[in-house]
Amino acid sequence: MAVFVALGAFVMTLVGGWTAGRVTDRRHLVLGLAGGLMLGVVGLDLLPEALEAAGGPVFGVPAALLLAVAGFLFAHVVERLLALRQAAHGGEEHGGRVPEVGMTAAAAMVGHSVMDGVAIGAAFQVGGGMGAAVALAVIAHDFADGFNTYTITKLYGNARRRAVAMLFADAVAPVVGAASTLLFTIPEQLLGGYLGFFGGALLYLAAAEILPEAHHDHPARSTLLCTVAGAGFIWLVVGLAE
Repeated sequence: MAVFVALGAFVMTLVGGWTAGRVTDRRHLVLGLAGGLMLGVVGLDLLPEALEAAGGPVFGVPAALLLAVAGFLFAHVVERLLALRQAAHGGEEHGGRVPEVGMTAAAAMVGHSVMDGVAIGAAFQVGGGMGAAVALAVIAHDFADGFNTYTITKLYGNARRRAVAMLFADAVAPVVGAASTLLFTIPEQLLGGYLGFFGGALLYLAAAEILPEAHHDHPARSTLLCTVAGAGFIWLVVGLAE
């Protein structure tokens, strides 16, 4: 049952990526929406789940928040190291953005989608009602995952075929994750730690890269409204899933 439900996430991810690819003539709006979706996913979905699952505090600070800061710093360090390497080999490309950063970020999105599938499978092991609630949340926000995976891969100058390949991998990932729960389960504390770390990395990409790029050439109210709408959409999804 979990694998069958995960096919809904597969479809929604592809729909999200297709939507991002069709509105390239309104790039600033796409980036504004993607940034809002990312902020919503991190602040309203990933971090609350991580705080519940990652265990107690470490030296007075919740482990999930420490890992979120670690993820933020990790994304920053990786981007700076790749940018320095690119500069040492003939200068920067795509406005200072390195394609490898986009691929790394997209790969992290794929890893997160695998965990989404694991969450579906684990919830169905608890019971049908719990499984249905988790599946609803995952399927709804996988539209945002597909949208963000395609957008961030293209933002860093990767070819369209790479963006499509990462989108397809992100779509398949929940099905793989759900199927894996037929064989084993992941400890809750480890899952919570991963969500915190991944949330921090996404927060960096949204705040330091995607949103500044969205408002750089088009500091319009419409772009800001798209950002607010993206965060509001995730709030609605989370609220409906409760």
